[in-house]
Amino acid sequence: MNDVKRNWTGNIQLGVKADHDVVLKQLCKAFNACPFFRYSGMVMRVVDDQIEGYFEMQPELIGNVAFQILHGGVAATMLDSIGGVVAMEQLYRRSSPEDLPDTIKKVSRLATVDMRVDYLSPGRGKYFIARAETLRLGRKGCTMRMTMVNDEEKPIATAIASYAF
Repeated sequence: MNDVKRNWTGNIQLGVKADHDVVLKQLCKAFNACPFFRYSGMVMRVVDDQIEGYFEMQPELIGNVAFQILHGGVAATMLDSIGGVVAMEQLYRRSSPEDLPDTIKKVSRLATVDMRVDYLSPGRGKYFIARAETLRLGRKGCTMRMTMVNDEEKPIATAIASYAF
């Protein structure tokens, strides 16, 4: 496995049960190295033993200039990203040392199949946080529910997505 693929899949070592705390941190590190995340100021971080997405409002992220509202595509990108990284984490959580090579393969090819976003409120706030939960984790794919809130914990957008691996 090359370095890029190893880094993207969280740099998890074969043959041992992956420490959950290490998995969380490594997946965040992999996502945070993504050029688009660095460009947009989006970061994945571990809070209360879960991965969450975080970014601050910036002028470059505004979609509605007249009302200074976050671009819907930015919200959708964060929701899709948090859904994917939490799905990866769930695959590792469920994996045994014997299954780890297959799990790393699944993580490396995880891709969004379908996503529906509902915009609940105008995207106003100093910062935004996105979280995800697993609705179903199967052998070949999963379904995730994601929510993004602003600095006042007001729901801005929610999504449901299917990922294949």
